[in-house]
This record gives sequence, C-alpha cells and structure tokens, in this order.
Amino acid sequence: MTYQQLEHEGTQLAYRLGAGHGPMVIWCGGLKSDMMGSKAEFLARKCADAGQAYLRFDYFGHGESEGEFIDGTLSRWSSDVCAMIDRFGGSMAQGGGCILIGSSMGGWASLLAAVERPDAVAGLVLINPAPDFTQRIWDSWDTHKREMLMEDGVVYEPSDYDEPYAYSKALIEDGRARSILNAPINFEGPVEILQGASDDVVLPEHSRPIVDALSSTRVGYTLIKGGDHSLSRPADLSRLWRTLQGMLRSGL
Repeated sequence: MTYQQLEHEGTQLAYRLGAGHGPMVIWCGGLKSDMMGSKAEFLARKCADAGQAYLRFDYFGHGESEGEFIDGTLSRWSSDVCAMIDRFGGSMAQGGGCILIGSSMGGWASLLAAVERPDAVAGLVLINPAPDFTQRIWDSWDTHKREMLMEDGVVYEPSDYDEPYAYSKALIEDGRARSILNAPINFEGPVEILQGASDDVVLPEHSRPIVDALSSTRVGYTLIKGGDHSLSRPADLSRLWRTLQGMLRSGL
C-alpha cells in the first residue's frame, strides 16, 4: 500500500488507510518512529484480517511526512493527531469516532488530542506512555547542557535511530506549556495502559500517575514483566491486539 497525504498547517502529512468497519483505529507512534514500525505494521495486518478500519500516519518531521524534526513540538504533533481525527475519525454522535493507540511520545500526543476532541475519541490504548517527558529530560541535564540549549537552541543526544535526538529549545518550552500530569486529564472514555516493567526509557513511576490524573473511571493499567520500551515481542504484540479487541467489543 502506498502512502497518501493530508495537508495540515502548510505541510503534507503521509498516511496509510485501511478500510473497514468503525470505530477508526488510529496509530500514534513515538518520537522519531514512523508508521512502518513493527507495532504499526502488526496492527495493520490484524485490522485488515478483522475488517477493522485502521489509520497510521507520520507526524510532522517524521518518516514520509514533510517538515524538519528539529522544528517539531508536542503542540504540533498533537495537532497532527487532531487533523487525522477530524479527517477520518468522525463524531461518535454520528456513528463514527475513533480509538487512539499511542506509543511513548504518542501516548502524550494522544492524551492531548483526546482532551481536544472528546466528541470523536471513544477510547485510548497507551503503550509505555510518556507525558511530560521533556520536563524529565530538562531535569536530568546538568548546567552545561541547559546553557547549551539556551545559547544554541538545541541539544543533541544519542538515539536508537540513524540520527541523534535533537531536543530544541522550542520542544522543551512547548512541552512545559503542554504538561498534563499537573492537573486533571479530562477524558471520560475507557483507557488501557500497557507498561513494560523493564522499560528503561519510560519507567513505571512515570506512567502510573496518568491513572490518577484521568477523570475517567474506566482505566486499566497492566505492568508487563520483562517488557522493554518497545513492547514488540510476540507476546507483547498479542497482548496489544487482545487489549484493542477487548475495547472494541466492550461497546465503549
């Protein structure tokens, strides 16, 4: 399947859409990941087999979408999610709606989008979600790195990808402004959180506060023994699919 493009805020966002019955399942990947990752591809196959509508896309500055990663912020990436919801999710009142599956940074973007689009987002599945991670990065830096950010506008750090992470001043400052764990997260739909017990990027103590911050009373939190940040082992993928199926079958 070749990608298609949606224009949003002056740039083209690449996406792949699988037709099927609703609600629309929307994959929201992590920082510097793209829609061709193992979990996104796995869900594409499973949803196609089940006749389930499924959308995956690349954020601004990611994968096949336009833009430079260094210019991205949580405000921009969460607005990308909202753009996909507006185009493909529809309204629950009109028999549409969507379920967002957010991985790592995508968990933060999904939560922000769910608060922005409460009439369209029916439920959330969050995988090692990383809300407010930019503040943790800032807190971990020494004085030298903080001064470098202020003077140069960017700090580069190693990543598991071909290029290092570029943490811009705009990203850090915007992340602070979009922090969500310091106040109630006003979302009433079902939420399932899958957290790797051995994740050394997003620790369980980082994701657990989401449970208390959410206004929803339908929140599940699963700590997966031996699970790392990727949660891409066969057993992890099977658990992800079972979790999504359970939410779909619940009638939301």
